[in-house]
Amino acid sequence: MAYHLCSSPSSLFHDRQPLCNSLSSPPKLGSKTSTFTYSFKPTLLPSQPKTLLQITHVSIQDPIPQETQNLNPSKGNDSQYPDGKSGSSSKNYIWINPKSSRASQLRKNSYDARYASLVKMAESLNSCSPNEEDVVEVLRGLGDRILEQDAVTIINNMVNPETAYLALRYFQQRLKLSREVILYNVTLKVFRKCRDFERAEKLFDEMLERGVKPVNTTFSTMITCARLCSFPHKAVEWFEKMPSFGCVPDGVTYSAMIDAYGRAGNVNMALSLYDRARTQKWRIDPVTFSTLIKIYGTSGNFDGCLNVYEEMKALGVKPNLVIYNTLIDAMGRARRPWQAKIIYREMKKNGFLPNFGTYASLLRAYGRARYGEDALSVYKEMKEKGVELTVVLYNTLLAMCADLGYVDEAVEIVEDMKKSGTCKPDSWSFSSLITVYSCSGKVSEAEVTLNEMFEAGYEPNIFVLTSLIQCYGKAQRTDDVVRTFHRLLELGITPDELFCCCLLNVMTQTPKEELSKLTDCLEKADSKLGHVVQLLVGEQDNDEEFKRGLSELFDSIGSDVKKAYCNCLIDICVKLDLSQRSCELLDLGITLEIYTDIQSRSSTQWSLYLKGLSLGAALTALHVWINDLTKALESGEELPPLLGINTGHGKHKYSDKGLAAVFESHLKELNAPFHEAPDKVGWFLTTKVAAQSWLESRSSLGLVAA
Repeated sequence: MAYHLCSSPSSLFHDRQPLCNSLSSPPKLGSKTSTFTYSFKPTLLPSQPKTLLQITHVSIQDPIPQETQNLNPSKGNDSQYPDGKSGSSSKNYIWINPKSSRASQLRKNSYDARYASLVKMAESLNSCSPNEEDVVEVLRGLGDRILEQDAVTIINNMVNPETAYLALRYFQQRLKLSREVILYNVTLKVFRKCRDFERAEKLFDEMLERGVKPVNTTFSTMITCARLCSFPHKAVEWFEKMPSFGCVPDGVTYSAMIDAYGRAGNVNMALSLYDRARTQKWRIDPVTFSTLIKIYGTSGNFDGCLNVYEEMKALGVKPNLVIYNTLIDAMGRARRPWQAKIIYREMKKNGFLPNFGTYASLLRAYGRARYGEDALSVYKEMKEKGVELTVVLYNTLLAMCADLGYVDEAVEIVEDMKKSGTCKPDSWSFSSLITVYSCSGKVSEAEVTLNEMFEAGYEPNIFVLTSLIQCYGKAQRTDDVVRTFHRLLELGITPDELFCCCLLNVMTQTPKEELSKLTDCLEKADSKLGHVVQLLVGEQDNDEEFKRGLSELFDSIGSDVKKAYCNCLIDICVKLDLSQRSCELLDLGITLEIYTDIQSRSSTQWSLYLKGLSLGAALTALHVWINDLTKALESGEELPPLLGINTGHGKHKYSDKGLAAVFESHLKELNAPFHEAPDKVGWFLTTKVAAQSWLESRSSLGLVAA
């Protein structure tokens, strides 16, 4: 950072206040150089550096009288180095006519030349060996008559913490300092540039030992140094020390502390300061806004993330790339991929090019939400631009492909991963690919991938073995299912509820004559589940034992698998033509609120909702509903004008058929007058007259709903 040194370096107390590098002294009569002082805005010399420099007639070649150290004698030494609460009162500039024949000499004699020499001296100190002899050798170039302002200028332009400390020692030994805290502050800023927080803390302790009282800028420097070093707890610690030294934080420091408290995990304090910042209109930097967005995102308040973003724009603070990436990531975790897409478009519209963080956030957002085409589009763009992916991002894509049934895409991603030279497939990569193959019924491909996984040094985990069992089940290779189950036991893996659920699902696809092989596996995996299935497969008529077994089973399993267990058990009942058992299971599911709102009635429509049910459970629910309609008609109830069945419109990710396609065929078999609604996808509707006529005809024929 370039600093402007004014007649007082008060701005060294605050990063955001400009400092002018100059020495201002009153013009002397009879001096060698004739100068004129004007209070209006001066014309700067072309040779001046970018920083605003006030001009004086002190020459680096001429002796500098000690009196010039007091730059504003009328106000005493305190005005030279104010405490940061007030700036220099000097508004005078020296104008040199560029057309004058003496202009080059006048420039040479100005403080510009001296300042440039001091900057070069700082550069020499940055590159010299960090020992006292070499530092002293460089500083000897200042001569014996050193200005306090020179010391500030030199250290302020340094970036080497070791030589900066030795330079500080040199000036402390040779100068009678009017405000020693200024030299400490600029030295602390050197440590901050180098992100050397440990050395900064030691220097602060030394200040106190020497009796130097810290000021606001001392603490703001320590706080910002802690932030740069990613020590938010230290920033909080230093902020909370300020009152004990009589220092009152200003708006800029408070704003920085929003970020520090947020990163330190004190969310309440961060949000409290943010509310105060909005009320008192403090200036908040983009880094702090980014932290606020992260705070809201971590707490799950994703609307809060967007509110901060809108407030930031309303205050005229332009979002940077970090802000955009943070927002996209938050919207991804909120499972709002459409908002992530909107923010990404706005980012590009405002001239920002996506970096790795942007792409990673987009991939996570689209992958979690299963926005397959968008995720693959981002992946393609990353490949075209040569942006390397991490193993985690590759696995995010593969997991998405496994859920969406993108077989070819998953194979291509794994091949790209192998060719990348920076990533190799890990256990999760192989697991996802095996899942893709297994759910698609590609047995040989799944087995080849499993062997490749072994060769890469990875043992199959429970997820891999679950996928294999599902694969063998689809292919009706029951012996391979049993073999894989025993491999799981040999590896010392305990079957979990999801694994047992997969075994149950395989049983719904297994020929009746082979079910006993899987029943033995289930009994070893979960004795309660095995007992219930044994009662079903054995077609035992002990109702009390069956109901007791069901009650014990559903009391022992987690709520996240209860619907899957119930669906599979009903499917097995339907497979075995055990309609009474399937109805008992459906009734139990409704009683335990595993299934909710299956039926609804209003004055205008009676409906059956089957979305989320397996095929067997849906057929059982239809059987029960038709019987309920028949009973209602027989009891004299009036049917509503409209009756409907809602199957949902989705298709299974690994199948071309959904529940709607199966039900359309089944309703035709029943000669039911329900027809798919052209304007309501997934709905089958009929009228009161048609339904009543159909139900009456079934009753007269003595048919049972099936």
